[in-house]
Amino acid sequence: MTITVCVGSSCHLKGSYDVINILKRYIKDYNLEGKVELKADFCMGNCMRAVSIKINNGECLSIKSNLVQKFFKENILANIK
Repeated sequence: MTITVCVGSSCHLKGSYDVINILKRYIKDYNLEGKVELKADFCMGNCMRAVSIKINNGECLSIKSNLVQKFFKENILANIK
């Protein structure tokens, strides 16, 4: 599974690096280093809904740092095989 977080200007200003750091911690805490790849990308074209995240090149989602735990449980843990 690949998680891509936008680090373009709007997403950066709205906390993308905080989101990345939280995701890194959860990936490590749940021992998912071999199953989940975390990547950064510049502008995903979803600036109004920043911070933008894609899972496996799918739909562009919007997340704030205070919702990363919920996002991780519902979208990552629930779909890991």
